[in-house]
Amino acid sequence: MTNPNVSSALSALFEQWAHEPVQQIERLPLSGSNRQYFRLHSLNKTAIGVYNVDVKENEAFLGFSHHFAEQNIRVPEIYGEDLSENIYLQQDLGDETLFKRLQAARAAHTFPDAIIPYYKKSLTQLALLQTKGSENLDYGLCHPKADFDRQSIIWDLNYFKYYFLKLVDAPFNEQDLEADFHRFADSLLEGENDYFVFRDFQSRNIMLHDNEVYFIDYQGGRKGALQYDVVSLLWQARADLPYELREELLNFYIKTASQYTPINEKAFTEKYYAFALVRCLQVLGAYGFRGLYERKQHFITSIPFALRNLTWLLEHAPLPDLPVLRNTLDSMLALKKVRTFTMLTISIKSFSYMRGIPEDPSGNGGGFVFDCRAIHNPGRYEPYKKLTGRDQPVIDFLLEKSDIQQFLKHVFSMVDSSVEMYLSRNFTHLAVNFGCTGGQHRSVYSADSLAKHLQEKYDVNVVVEHVEQEQKNWIN
Repeated sequence: MTNPNVSSALSALFEQWAHEPVQQIERLPLSGSNRQYFRLHSLNKTAIGVYNVDVKENEAFLGFSHHFAEQNIRVPEIYGEDLSENIYLQQDLGDETLFKRLQAARAAHTFPDAIIPYYKKSLTQLALLQTKGSENLDYGLCHPKADFDRQSIIWDLNYFKYYFLKLVDAPFNEQDLEADFHRFADSLLEGENDYFVFRDFQSRNIMLHDNEVYFIDYQGGRKGALQYDVVSLLWQARADLPYELREELLNFYIKTASQYTPINEKAFTEKYYAFALVRCLQVLGAYGFRGLYERKQHFITSIPFALRNLTWLLEHAPLPDLPVLRNTLDSMLALKKVRTFTMLTISIKSFSYMRGIPEDPSGNGGGFVFDCRAIHNPGRYEPYKKLTGRDQPVIDFLLEKSDIQQFLKHVFSMVDSSVEMYLSRNFTHLAVNFGCTGGQHRSVYSADSLAKHLQEKYDVNVVVEHVEQEQKNWIN
């Protein structure tokens, strides 16, 4: 529920700008921060209201926004601010991010050519932001630090160490690894580090509005190297850009940025891949914390994308000579627990149609939903009402008094075809759902049967979840 004091303060700020009364306030979904966003409408105007109790963060965002706008960099226009109330008002750029456009256009699992121009527009604006946007910028506004320095790099590497390496039980010598971290940081800090670093420059923070790109969420920006933001965009794990396209876009960026600042292409590229490794490790740390520690499924299903990036870098990129770090990463990637992430994971769920079809946490939005309600239901008979599809009397009923075997024969055939195609194309996730009236008998038996079939036939990671029964703790 919206705090009435926040609504009132935002309405007053909106009406001061729009000269029209607010007709509607819509609270927008929370993102990865504690900032609260609202869409305010009047008869003829709309704006995004922001409430954030972090004063330093507000000052950084507003100060950067005003400065970048003066440099003709596409950021949201600031319509009004009242920092005494922790609020400000900014341009409504809509709801479509570059990531959302990419995901929608990528339904066929191929990279859509129509998206490439938006990446080039983003890199063009980025080069302007990093160079011209850095001129006369008040870096005193930076929060929490003014530089992407040694400490920042070590923080990122330790994030990986404590929230991924340790959580997957990877062996490492902490003192030797720490020494390699410091050598790595030294090599990254060589050369020019006087540009604006967005810090989280990825496709979720790029808005598409009127066929142009706009940047948001740069309040964590600081001074650093050009390569970091290019890496953040081109190596974003869930965007999963083809590696040859990353090379094309890197060359495009170097050519574009060279118009604003001298670039030694060979030295730039070597440092670019080193930053790609840092960013990849930092992302694995974030996925480990949110996924393996906090058990948030979306982050767990993101881990395979980051591991693929890491594997490619170790096999193909010209990386600094860091033997302890490399040996640690090689050992980690060889762990069965880690290899499971890169295998095809087949998520099989039983559910009750009374509660609805389960969401797919992988973000793919595909897979199968099989309706078991046409199968003769043992739950209609008193002896089976408190049993489930895992109890032998129910299994006997289904095998002897229903056509479930014929039903599952067709299911196995369809799912097998997808599994074989997914394996051949290195896809990482397939969802299969079985629904019945109560999620207790037919769907449970079907889910378990498919899981057994797939585990016996393929080298895949099968995860079974009986949604209704696990919510009931299997008590019926």
